[in-house]
Amino acid sequence: MNFMLIGLISDTHIPDRARELPKNVISSFENVDLILHAGDLTSTKVIDELEKIAPTIAIQGNMDRAAGIMLPNAKVIEAEGLKIGIAHGEVYPRADTQQLLYLAKQLDADILVTGHSHQPKIEQIDGVLLLNPGSPVVPRLADRTVMLLEINNKEVDVEVIKIGNPVCNTLDLDKFKGE
Repeated sequence: MNFMLIGLISDTHIPDRARELPKNVISSFENVDLILHAGDLTSTKVIDELEKIAPTIAIQGNMDRAAGIMLPNAKVIEAEGLKIGIAHGEVYPRADTQQLLYLAKQLDADILVTGHSHQPKIEQIDGVLLLNPGSPVVPRLADRTVMLLEINNKEVDVEVIKIGNPVCNTLDLDKFKGE
């Protein structure tokens, strides 16, 4: 088999910001071989839930540390001959491409999956593919998203899956209409 489909997810923040994984996450991941969670689960129940769909690898985000959830800070796995690094991506400024590239180089990864920014991102830089699946629960100025990463004979295809409408309470512009 030279083909692998991997579900990418991050920043689920359950139960502190949502009670459960959105149903669309589960249906989006129904055919995946593996799920990578890039941190800020805030409850290990998220891993149990994802494990019902496919084997799941999760790493620790800043909010997991705060919640006392002990997971590795980063992991590197090999899939179809490519090295995939998974880290939460706590870099400053947030989501800074250069910092994420350094992190990928430290991990010796061809692909780096991070979270933290709550915004989906696909960027190829200096031979490294930087991926951020966004957040299916609390996106920032973005749609609720997860990603599918397909690796076929080292050819990589990434799809951002929109699993719900954008939510950002601070941007509820309707409340200003009619004033």
